[in-house]
Amino acid sequence: MGRVQAADHRHRLTLLVRRPQRPIRLHRLELRQFRNYGALSLTLEAPRLLVIGRNGEGKSNLLEAVELLGSLRSHRCSSDRDLIQQGERQGLIAADCDGGDRLELELRRQGGRQARRNGKVLERQHELIGPLRCVGFSALDLELVRGEPALRRQWLDRVVLQLEPVYAELLSRYGRLLRQRSQLLRRGFPQSQLEGLLDAFDQQMALIGTRLHRRRLRALRRLEPLAQAWQHRLSDGRELLGLRYCPGSQLEGEEAEAPWRDALAEQLLLQRPQELRLGQCSVGPHRDEVAMELGGQPARRYGSAGQQRTLVLALKLAELELVHQLWGEPPLLLLDDVLAELDPGRQELLLEAVGQGHQCLVSATHLGAFNGGWHQGSQVVTVEAGMVLPGQ
Repeated sequence: MGRVQAADHRHRLTLLVRRPQRPIRLHRLELRQFRNYGALSLTLEAPRLLVIGRNGEGKSNLLEAVELLGSLRSHRCSSDRDLIQQGERQGLIAADCDGGDRLELELRRQGGRQARRNGKVLERQHELIGPLRCVGFSALDLELVRGEPALRRQWLDRVVLQLEPVYAELLSRYGRLLRQRSQLLRRGFPQSQLEGLLDAFDQQMALIGTRLHRRRLRALRRLEPLAQAWQHRLSDGRELLGLRYCPGSQLEGEEAEAPWRDALAEQLLLQRPQELRLGQCSVGPHRDEVAMELGGQPARRYGSAGQQRTLVLALKLAELELVHQLWGEPPLLLLDDVLAELDPGRQELLLEAVGQGHQCLVSATHLGAFNGGWHQGSQVVTVEAGMVLPGQ
């Protein structure tokens, strides 16, 4: 990084840390029949909430509820049935936010979700995203570099969702198309009937798939320079980070919807005989990969454990900065059992980056997991068997 770039990033970091903000965005959280919470009403009184509890008591569930309201997605599961308390037909997550907004997400075992904002039922769930944008960082994210490609796709999807809420609808539509098309491939319809059905599906797959490809690529391009600056800072200038989008389709030429859509449709047609044999779709954004490199070498293969951990922290700090830049409001930061995995130096850098401008919800098994100034001015609650108690 050149001197001008480094100076510019330091200036942006100063703005990120010192700009006066209204730090409390989430004022009250209510849960009913969610995970192991029968009923919860929690008032947040300080910009930093420390959630203390043994493993399995429900502290991660509390942060997960905030993540769902902020992004409509959970990094821990993909089925709403797993979120509703056992034996119940529905669950509810509700929040009172800065500006008087009331957000509600009702989860149902049958009939899908219902989103409400200020008492009004929303026709499009993604309209709930906005008042409670958040960036989550959990111990699971530490597997981001060396884990399977699906982890990196899910991470990138969470980034795009914070930048473009309509992406939630595109992801849902593509998921349904992919499942239905895969079922067609396996059902053994007569060839004449099957070809027509697949032609219709492929047109939709190409259209929605291209829109996912384009948004993922754009988000990664915006994130990379911020992540590079953070990696440079965290490694004392020793490491150059690279992020490369590797699409699950052959996309040539400049980014444009029409040629990419046509190319994807052509690839689906060419792959059809093989897919009929395998019973699954082998082309599209569900096969995407994000290559993470240090010094031009794959971080997954050649990066040490410390370098990989630093890379993940750089990505999260870049994500926090990008959402802040784009929307002009600091997102919530959700830290789920991750601080104990970071050494004191990285904890201090994270604290410096967050400053006093971001509301943080932080979970840990004990207060001793926090170094530096994480205690100062924090609200502390203890979670025991789905019950939230003040203090520890």
